[in-house]
Amino acid sequence: MLAVANRTSLGAVGVDAAERFHADAATLSLFAVVQLAVYGGMQIPIGVFLDKYGARPIITLGMVLMAAGQLIMAISPSIGIAILARVLLGAGDAMVFPAVLRLIATWFPAQRGPLMVQLTGVIGQAGQLIALIPVAALLHATTWTITFGSIAGLGILFAILVFALIRNRPPEIDEDVTVNTDTGVVHVVTSTIDTGVGIRAAWAHPGTRLAFWSHFATPFAGTAFVLLWGMPFLTAGEGLSPTAAATLISVYVAVGMCLGPILGELSRRNPNQRSVALVLPTIGVQMLAWIAVIVYPGPAPLWLLYVLAIALATGGPASMIAFDHARTHNPAHRLSTATGLTNAGGFIAALTAVFLIGLVLDLQGAGTPDTYSREAFRLAFLTQVPLWLLGVVFILIERKRTRIRMGLDPEPVRRSRSRR
Repeated sequence: MLAVANRTSLGAVGVDAAERFHADAATLSLFAVVQLAVYGGMQIPIGVFLDKYGARPIITLGMVLMAAGQLIMAISPSIGIAILARVLLGAGDAMVFPAVLRLIATWFPAQRGPLMVQLTGVIGQAGQLIALIPVAALLHATTWTITFGSIAGLGILFAILVFALIRNRPPEIDEDVTVNTDTGVVHVVTSTIDTGVGIRAAWAHPGTRLAFWSHFATPFAGTAFVLLWGMPFLTAGEGLSPTAAATLISVYVAVGMCLGPILGELSRRNPNQRSVALVLPTIGVQMLAWIAVIVYPGPAPLWLLYVLAIALATGGPASMIAFDHARTHNPAHRLSTATGLTNAGGFIAALTAVFLIGLVLDLQGAGTPDTYSREAFRLAFLTQVPLWLLGVVFILIERKRTRIRMGLDPEPVRRSRSRR
């Protein structure tokens, strides 16, 4: 929860950040781009460190790095130093979720793993509410330095608590293992992402590519909205008060938390129809909601903005279906590789969306809080449509190939030319 709060802390105060650092839209988007890039790039070394040291020191170090990043952000006098703060924040954030997944595998029976992962994700998303409401309220009641310094202090407190309370494994076990209590089978937990041959083998399977494109197309719009551009759009673009905008984004978070277990259960019950029954409809709902807001004449009514928030909220839970694809179509020794490749899809799309929105705002001369406008924001958010269409095309292609590989669809008939 604290990691997610740190990750999204800038999103609630994006306008304030632009004013503090005198940053245009492209520069402001660089904060999120750098943070996401570091998060994605750290996944492979984190897997190596987890195998060597276990979860406890990795989570502790992650908390310390996030605290350091927020402290630097609190006192930063320039954009360059603020970007360094986001680098530290992204690195610390990258350590938490993989380590928590390892704790779940080593402390709970294998049968309870999927449920514990879902619950961890749902509870963690509550961190967005922490970033959205208390952080923004504290900033407007005090100062930038006090606000981000307070978050840094919370990070240090949790670093101490993590180190004092968490243990890598139950005391009676000598190494990190997961146990199937039905069969008695014991597996050693490993987190290392394979390289070389493993990456090529994982990508060669169409199921991995289907997972990549599913994760590419489903969550990026919500990520761009909450991580950076949602609050400026709602306040400076649509004219909502900060309180009304925060309430709307809170609905986004709450709906996403509720939909997670539902989509997870639907994915489990319909393993061969996940793409057409869940992933593609989710993409369609998000795209239609954004287009409705963009083409609406004048300020969008509040009910339509709530429809948009609810539609975007489907993206996060639907993106988890991509990991079901990766798990289904890869052997256990290659699962971390496939998971890493799948995760990269979402980060690539989110990085692209955040940067393009900022770039298009700048190109329209609407790159600062003083020049933000409804029309400029709406045109900027249109840059998401090509990303959705690209994802849909490749999902359909790789779904067909995967079904052929599984024997669910026949091989395409190739006509051979007769020789004369």
